[in-house]
Amino acid sequence: MPASAADRPNNVILFIADGLRSPMVDDSTAPTMSALARSGVFLRNSHALFPTFTTANASAFATGHYLGDTGDFSNTIYSAFPVQAAGGSVTPFLESDPVIEEVDAHFQGNYLNEETILQMAQAKGYGTAAVGKLGPTYMFDNVGRKAIVIDDSTGSNKGVALSQDVQDRMKAAGLPLIAPTRGPNGVAGDFKTPGTKVANTTQQDFFAAAATRVVLPMLKEKGQPFVMVFWSRDPDGTQHNQGDSLGKLVPGINGPTSLAAIRNADDDLARLRAALQELGLADSTNIIVTADHGFSTISKQSATSPAAKDSYADVPAGMLPVGFLAIDIAKALNLPLADPDANYAAIAAGQHPKGGNGVIGTDKDKPKVVVAANGGSDLIYLPDGDKELAGKVVRMLLEQDYVSGLFVDKALGAFPGTLTLDDIALDGKAVTPKPAIAVNFRSFDTVCGEPARCGVIIADSPLQQGQGQHGSFSRADTWNFMAFHGPDFKAGFIDPAPTSNADVGRTIAHLLGLKAEDKGNLVGRVVTEAMKGGEAPEVTSRTIVSAPAHNGLQTVVNMQMVGETRYFDAAGFPGRTLGLTAPPQPTH
Repeated sequence: MPASAADRPNNVILFIADGLRSPMVDDSTAPTMSALARSGVFLRNSHALFPTFTTANASAFATGHYLGDTGDFSNTIYSAFPVQAAGGSVTPFLESDPVIEEVDAHFQGNYLNEETILQMAQAKGYGTAAVGKLGPTYMFDNVGRKAIVIDDSTGSNKGVALSQDVQDRMKAAGLPLIAPTRGPNGVAGDFKTPGTKVANTTQQDFFAAAATRVVLPMLKEKGQPFVMVFWSRDPDGTQHNQGDSLGKLVPGINGPTSLAAIRNADDDLARLRAALQELGLADSTNIIVTADHGFSTISKQSATSPAAKDSYADVPAGMLPVGFLAIDIAKALNLPLADPDANYAAIAAGQHPKGGNGVIGTDKDKPKVVVAANGGSDLIYLPDGDKELAGKVVRMLLEQDYVSGLFVDKALGAFPGTLTLDDIALDGKAVTPKPAIAVNFRSFDTVCGEPARCGVIIADSPLQQGQGQHGSFSRADTWNFMAFHGPDFKAGFIDPAPTSNADVGRTIAHLLGLKAEDKGNLVGRVVTEAMKGGEAPEVTSRTIVSAPAHNGLQTVVNMQMVGETRYFDAAGFPGRTLGLTAPPQPTH
């Protein structure tokens, strides 16, 4: 077990390899991670939280809570007020420091409504830092901002200001005070032009250099225990934009560019470990390596979607445009559709919202329906709480071949074929608007031998078929990599028990002797079985099945439990979600 409260706790580094699928890690693809998992603890039954998006799971890492408490339901949410940092949109994309700052201010100073591990560590005088991808990095210290924060926005008026001491040390280390851009790695291409063919090496080299040559030495000099977050944009950013597979499902996100991105993240971890050795910190630092979510290749095919039957200037014929869900709902309700990310411009036939989001109704300021498009799943909001309208939307969704599972706010009533938000821990103490319906999209695999390595999802995304996305309830998206290593953890141990990203936040707090003052009850657990002297927990399995819809469809959830803590493996309609199994005798 970790040091007692009377002793000095060991340091913690949380390394997040964004979008890293667990079955992709081996000695050839990611030798540093593979070796760390082999010599420390490999958590082979790990879980991202649904919706499997970055800021949503960052909120779980940061607070130890499920999304029903943090209110970060996806990368894009409905804010119910125009966010000026997002161009006045009511559907802000949260991977932005100024957007998070404005959303925080609107929701009593902290939209997560829970304390983060960095804030708790600061209260005890410990050192804190967060380095890497903008948005999730900022979230760990969104209140108070006492940590060293270095991200994409560093050096700009949108970034967290660096202290003079940090600036001086950056200069002494030969590092720029302005973070480099992604360069060619940020090129996504279009339906005619392939995206990037290079990993995010330049930007991440800057982050790794800043962490190893500036931040870690400063944390050591402070003379107190510390917690540092390092958020590697790769492999996520590269898997999204890769140009290896334009229009094709194979190789999809398993081409050479994606593999280079996995190695890029692995190399950054190797640099951090080498720096710990050089600084004499290796024996007193626990390293938690994980990912916010898995990943899948994008499909844009549907035989039922009205949106796919229209023609668009920038979409291959017969393919789903970005915003297909908003378009299909607006058509089904015979209501106007406007784009909240384009000054609420009306969307006519042959047009689509530029980011997929939509406000539906005759008054843009009082919409009947809001669609927050995210990728492998979307969120639908009904600002009026209209139960009759909810029923119409559900019936329309049940007719679409791209849908695989619906989760509805129980305040709207019970609908055959659907389960509730509460069934998947999306109904808690959140202060942000709660979705009316969470829509999971269909997933399958390309038959590569290990389904979770080659998953495919229908994605409501500006990206193209053959590129990469996540967000679904497919096991390819929920099965993130996770491994622990360090003085408080066992050596050479494979943990078969289920774990989740909420457990990571809880476990870090435990290692550092931090005590959260929880507002919500949807929390992870401390992974004590991974610690020295820890015992294996009792694990149970459970499947939840909805009543059948008029067409026989049933939303099914496969889950595991440790005590009252829930772990969601996969969910959706049987036959439409990768990794989902349905019992022969369902219970409602």
